[in-house]
Amino acid sequence: MTFSELIEAVRRDPQAVTVPASWGQGRAVFGGLAAALVYEAMRACVPEGRPVRSLAITFVGPMAVDAPVRFDAEVLREGKAVSQIIGRAVQDGQVVTLVQGSFGASRESRIAVAAEPAPDMPAVEACRELPYVPGSAPEFTRYLAMRWGVGGLPFSGNSSREMGGWVRLRGEVAREAVTETHLLALVDAWPPAVLPHLKTFARASSLTWTIEFVQPVPTLDTHDWCRYRAVIEHARDGYGHCAAGLWTPDGELIALSRQTVTVFG
Repeated sequence: MTFSELIEAVRRDPQAVTVPASWGQGRAVFGGLAAALVYEAMRACVPEGRPVRSLAITFVGPMAVDAPVRFDAEVLREGKAVSQIIGRAVQDGQVVTLVQGSFGASRESRIAVAAEPAPDMPAVEACRELPYVPGSAPEFTRYLAMRWGVGGLPFSGNSSREMGGWVRLRGEVAREAVTETHLLALVDAWPPAVLPHLKTFARASSLTWTIEFVQPVPTLDTHDWCRYRAVIEHARDGYGHCAAGLWTPDGELIALSRQTVTVFG
C-alpha cells in the first residue's frame, strides 16, 4: 500500500487499519507514518479554518506491522480560535503512539518576522541518493527518496553536527498537493542525526517529537523535492537532542522539528 492508500484507509475506517510490513522500520511501523495516521484521525475533529500549528508526538511503544490498529481522537478544548486535540493509536489494548495537537485560526497581528534563510544545499542532481536495498535499508525507504547533501551517512564515523539533503515521496503516481500529513513522513524519513557519529551499526529510535508547521503550507506536490537539515544540539548518555527544518526547493520554510532520540551504541 502506498502512503496515499494508507491515509485513505484511516479516513474510511479509523477503527481497523493494518499497516503492511513494507512500511516497517526495524520491529515497528515507520514513526512518520504512525504519526501521520494518528493526525488524520485528529484532523477529522477540527472545524474548518483551523490549520494545525503544532504536534507533540510520543512513541509510547512499537506499532507492530501486519496487525490491526485503532486510531482515536478526542477534543480537549474548543476555544474561539484554537482547538486542542489528543490522538492515540491503540494496538492490542495498549496505546502505542500519542499525539497532542494545537489547531488555530489566523488572527490579525502587528508582528511579522520572516524566517531565517534556508541552509545552502548542493543541487539535487549533485547529491548521492540513499537507495532502497531489501534486507539492508529500512523497509519504509522504498516509499521515500533521500539524497544526502550535508554531513555523513549513518555509521560512517562523520562527526559533523549537521545532516541533511533532499527528500520526497517515492512511488506516488499521481501528483497530489502536499499536506501536513505528507510533511510528517518527509521530516521523519531521515535517520537520527547522531548516527553518522558511529562507525558500526547500532539501533536508535525517536522517543519524543515536536513539529511546528508554517501556515499556510507552501504550494508543493508529491513529486517535489524538499530540502531538510538537522542539527545536533546535545548528545550524551544514550540520548540525542536534535533540531531540524524542512524547506521548499526555493528555500521557503515549511516546518520546524525537534526530537529526542535514544541510541543504543
